Amino acid sequence: MPASEEIDSFYIIISLVGVCVAITIITLFIIFNSRKSTLIQDNLELKLKNQKRQHDLELQALRSQMNPHFVHNSLNAIQYYVQRNEVELSEDYLSKFSKLVRQFFEFSRRKAVTIKDELLLLQNYLDIEKLRFEEKLSFEINVDSELDIEEQVVPSMILQPIVENAVNHGIFHKQSHGLVKVEFKKLNEEAFQVLIEDDGIGINKATALYQRSSTKQNEKSSAVLEERIELLKQSRDWNIEYSIQDLSDISQTNGTRVSLIFNQSDV
Repeated sequence: MPASEEIDSFYIIISLVGVCVAITIITLFIIFNSRKSTLIQDNLELKLKNQKRQHDLELQALRSQMNPHFVHNSLNAIQYYVQRNEVELSEDYLSKFSKLVRQFFEFSRRKAVTIKDELLLLQNYLDIEKLRFEEKLSFEINVDSELDIEEQVVPSMILQPIVENAVNHGIFHKQSHGLVKVEFKKLNEEAFQVLIEDDGIGINKATALYQRSSTKQNEKSSAVLEERIELLKQSRDWNIEYSIQDLSDISQTNGTRVSLIFNQSDV
């Protein structure tokens, strides 16, 4: 074969190899982009699904906070004070109740609120419950002086239902006076802890009591809380450590202690 033909054949082979390589690269690029697009789409759909579920849980939390029993009991208490002709007390009760309703709806639209705002809500809620329970209930709210309550935030609509459980499922079933304590503690620059404790009948007895009753409100509110905490973790905005203990399991006292450790990533 003449040298010129060998050179032509060589260039033809090189060209064919080059074309094959180019086709392979283009095919791999198309497959890669396709898989990348699929992963992006799947991640987007999962994110949207979690966001929708989070919104649903927030609405459930709002509905549980504004449950008919709480509204009914509050209005009955206001009527009770009006009938006793205690005008100032009934006006104070009505003012606090109206403010609390506004806070519920305002905070339900927020992803997070400052600790200062959360403290105002908890104080207002417990003031109302104390008016309703009169001398049977007292409460304490303590805040670590190292916490910047005007800058540090907490997920909205997450603490008040726990405090409400302490009152309605712990203190309510206790025969004598009851105490609810809420404590905010700074752990380090990234984390803080909230402890909610009552000296009521304890989570063990409360659970047994509600299992025998027709209502499962306590179980539903606990399930909503736990699912919301899990979704907040998945969002990577918060890492929340949640635990609940019956004090009789670890000491000689009765009651329930709920601990939440908030580690904020990027709110």
